Amino acid sequence: MERTALTLDYPEVPAGAILAGAAHRFGDRTALHYYGRELSFAQLRDRAGAFANALRDAGVGRGDIVAIHLPNCPQYAIAYYGILLAGATFSPTNPLLPPADLAAQLADAGAVAAVSWLPAVPAIAAVRDRTAIRLLLVTDREQALDPGSRVDLTGVPGAVDFEAFHADAPTRAPDVDVDVAGDLAHLAYTGGTTGRSKGVQLPHRNVVINALQYACWGSGSVPVLDAEGGLVLEQTAPAEEYPVRLGTGVSINLTPWFHAMGTIGALNVPMLTGSTTVLHDRFDPGAYLADAERFRVTSMAGAPPLFAAMLRHPDFATRDLSSVRGLTSGAAPLPVEMIQALHRRFGSDAVIAEGYGLTEVTMGATIGPAARSAVRKVGTVGQPVYDTEIRILDDDGAQLPPGEPGEVCIRGPQVMTGYRNRPEETAATLVDGWLHTGDIGVLDDEGYLSIVDRKKDMLIYKGYNVYPRELEELLFGQPGVVGAAVVGKQDPEVGELPVAFVVAPGLDGDGAQKLMDAVNDQVTPYKRLREIRLVDEIPVSAAGKVLKRELRTRLSD
Repeated sequence: MERTALTLDYPEVPAGAILAGAAHRFGDRTALHYYGRELSFAQLRDRAGAFANALRDAGVGRGDIVAIHLPNCPQYAIAYYGILLAGATFSPTNPLLPPADLAAQLADAGAVAAVSWLPAVPAIAAVRDRTAIRLLLVTDREQALDPGSRVDLTGVPGAVDFEAFHADAPTRAPDVDVDVAGDLAHLAYTGGTTGRSKGVQLPHRNVVINALQYACWGSGSVPVLDAEGGLVLEQTAPAEEYPVRLGTGVSINLTPWFHAMGTIGALNVPMLTGSTTVLHDRFDPGAYLADAERFRVTSMAGAPPLFAAMLRHPDFATRDLSSVRGLTSGAAPLPVEMIQALHRRFGSDAVIAEGYGLTEVTMGATIGPAARSAVRKVGTVGQPVYDTEIRILDDDGAQLPPGEPGEVCIRGPQVMTGYRNRPEETAATLVDGWLHTGDIGVLDDEGYLSIVDRKKDMLIYKGYNVYPRELEELLFGQPGVVGAAVVGKQDPEVGELPVAFVVAPGLDGDGAQKLMDAVNDQVTPYKRLREIRLVDEIPVSAAGKVLKRELRTRLSD
């Protein structure tokens, strides 16, 4: 079965037009709030323009790769849009990467410049001689709060203060000729949760399209160009269906901007919709809920661990969250039990939408309906966004009918052009224009997609397919379980045995056996759990994805 969503007309503009349009349309409205510091849309445009000019004066421009090695902070947004406006290519880098992984990524990218965080700069300084970096800019939290402060660069030879670098540069963005279909806006690296990280090549057109697909879907809008060539939205849907109007939304962002969901969904989409983003640099559930009440947030978004922690916090029941109109989850499956708990707290007026995507599709390919009156199907990740097709294929490449699980394959204008310097892996993943995701999914007869599991996570027990997510959903449905992940333990006689890692405070060994019995009573014999290991936490990446390879390592150890 194959499903195609509605269509949009996408203006052929570079990604920098997103910020230009936001500055024209929303001007003095606060774009970013960071622990008391506020940056308006117009101020962000001016600082990004200055950064772009400073880069070009330093010899960094079209075709050059610039890495951002920062946590979420105002400097990140300034550098990101400045890189795009300079015609260079943005490459996000997790500031917590170990030096060896950091060196490999920067070398593979061929980055010639990097913007780093002072506490993380020793890692980049230690590997700089293994990279092509000739310009190293450094900033810190003090500068995030006060751009007039200067960074202590003692011990970081050759580094340049981030704010000083562009303080006196002209704020009008340089005139750069960009090939929107050919020039890369992003060189983004896969999370590496199932293997080695790969560089995903994403032209400007991909970034613009995927941001528009989600911004328009979520707001009931269509894209247009303003009089100065900036990209803006025209909200055509009625307020009773989309109560959060353009230029009125407020959200708290914890999703790392170095992750695809962060760059597109939590940076570019709010620019298009004129939403204020309140930045938190770490997850403190109490502080998150306090700011949700204080700033009258209209939307909450993140990965499942965010919602799990929020649901467990005592303030969740007492804070005034009546302003919340929508909750969006991505990066990993949101357990049905958790969705039901959120519905009980926020009521039927709040829209809870789960989406699905991966770095290879810029960010996303599906999302649940955003209109208040639309039909939502709990446990699905929605339908394909505009101009996106999804097929479910078997191991022989044959298309499967509704209800049959198989590999999720995607075709659309947001699909990557390929992996950097990996033609064989590109050819294996992109076949006749279709991206083979490695995920196992099911389409129903209305085009709603359910993700069953990662193909690499699927277990084979005596020749039978066992999908860990089914067992995880059953575990989450048991009292006291706040975290669960199932992986396969190698067994020479049967192939793989399902083993669950479970977070359930207060549960002892006897309780674990009862928990396993309760789950196993609900599944056929070949799917049964063979062991439960009680742990304090489930390891996740910065984007909220469970690191199953780490759990498999624990089993082998």
